Amino acid sequence: MFTRVKHPNIVNLLGICVEDSEMVLVTENISNGYLIDYLGDVNHMRILTWEKRLKIFIDVAHALNYLHYEMEDQKIIINRDITSYSIGLDENWGAKIVNFWVSVFLPPNQEDEALYLNNRIGRPSNRDPQYEKTGRLKRESDVYSFGVVLFEILCGRRASDSIYKKKNVRGLGRVARQSFCMGTLEDMIDPILKEEIGENNVVLNKGPNKDSLHTFIEIAYQCVAETQDQRPTIKVVVKELEKALLFQLNSEVKSDYVEENSHASIIETQVVELSSELNSMNTTDKSESSEIQNQRLS
Repeated sequence: MFTRVKHPNIVNLLGICVEDSEMVLVTENISNGYLIDYLGDVNHMRILTWEKRLKIFIDVAHALNYLHYEMEDQKIIINRDITSYSIGLDENWGAKIVNFWVSVFLPPNQEDEALYLNNRIGRPSNRDPQYEKTGRLKRESDVYSFGVVLFEILCGRRASDSIYKKKNVRGLGRVARQSFCMGTLEDMIDPILKEEIGENNVVLNKGPNKDSLHTFIEIAYQCVAETQDQRPTIKVVVKELEKALLFQLNSEVKSDYVEENSHASIIETQVVELSSELNSMNTTDKSESSEIQNQRLS
C-alpha cells in the first residue's frame, strides 16, 4: 500500500529488502523519532511548544484528508491505526504517517461508505467504539483515532496511561469526552503548556492563546464522539486546526508588537528624562554663569 500513496506527510518508501522469510521496508529517515517517544517525558514535551504541536496535528490531518478524499481513481484508504506510535517527526518537525500494516481500501461507491469486518484491529485505546462494537468501519473511524492523539498531545500522556482506566471509564477518548461535558477538561492539560506563561503573565515560551486552545478542544471533542455520524470529516478537522494555529500566530505577533512598543516606550521615557536632566543642568549652568558675570561687573 506504501507504493500507492504519495504525500509529503506520509513517509516515503525508498526500497524493500528481502532475506529468507523476512522482508524489511526501507523508508526515509525519521530523525526526531515518533510522537509516542515524547509523551510522559517532561524534557521531551518541553520541546513541543503549542505552536509546534498544532503544526504536527495539521500535517497528520492533511495526510488523512489525502487518504480519505484525494487519492487517484477515487480510492479511499482507512488507516485503522492512527496512534502516536505511527506518527514520525522529520528533521524539520514535519509529521508523517508511517504505518499502513492494517490499512484497508474502501471501494468506490460502497454502500453507506462503510466496510463491515469481523476482526477488530488497532490499539484498544485508539479504536473507534462503534467499529469495536459492530465491525462497521468508516473514514470517521480514523477521525476518532486521530481525536485520541489530539488529546494525548494536549494532555502530555499516553492514551494507555493507567490514569484513564479508573472509575470504569475506559480510555482517553471517553475520559476526555466526560471531562469536556463536566467542564473540567482544562484540568487535564499538560502542565508544561501552562508553564509557558510565567508569573505576572510574562511570556516565557509562548503558550496557548485562549481562542486557539478553545478551538482546538472543541474539534478534538467532536472527533471522539461515541458514534461515527456525530464526528466531523477530516476536511472539517483540517479547517478547525488551521484556525487554531491562526489564532495562535496572530496572538504571538500581537504579543511581539506590544513587547516592542513597550520597549520603545521605556526607551522614549528614558530619553525624555535624560533630556529633562540636561535642560535642568543647562539652566543651572546659565544661572551660575550669570551670577559670576554680575559679580565681576559690580
